[in-house]
Amino acid sequence: MKEHGIEVVRRSSWYRSAPVPVSDQPWFVNGVVQVRADWPPEPLLKALHAVETEYGRVRLRRNESRTLDLDLLAYDDRIIDQPDKLVVPHPRIQDRAFVLLPLDELVPRWRHPVSGLTAREMLRSLPPGQVVERLSSD
Repeated sequence: MKEHGIEVVRRSSWYRSAPVPVSDQPWFVNGVVQVRADWPPEPLLKALHAVETEYGRVRLRRNESRTLDLDLLAYDDRIIDQPDKLVVPHPRIQDRAFVLLPLDELVPRWRHPVSGLTAREMLRSLPPGQVVERLSSD
């Protein structure tokens, strides 16, 4: 990411999770990073997509198997709603334990700018069944 002008400030532990939605894809390894970049959200997302491409990601259809998936979960406390272009905070952040667990670990005081809930509060409201295992703190 450094070659794209994105500085990783901090990152969470790694977590292993079953695919969501349920499929025959292999399990994923997930984490959350806090980054610093000198541009607004849309160019930042384009830079993240360029990194994905460098790692062999080809975008053909939603929820397909992929080599790397970098999402822009939040950008400060901004709310951006440009469907099919950019939605911040990520529109499914509150539905995914594999995002909320590392997010809570990394920035426990962060609050969703729309709901006002922390990651831990959103985790508590998830229905049971999402399997997520912490792998490491390195």
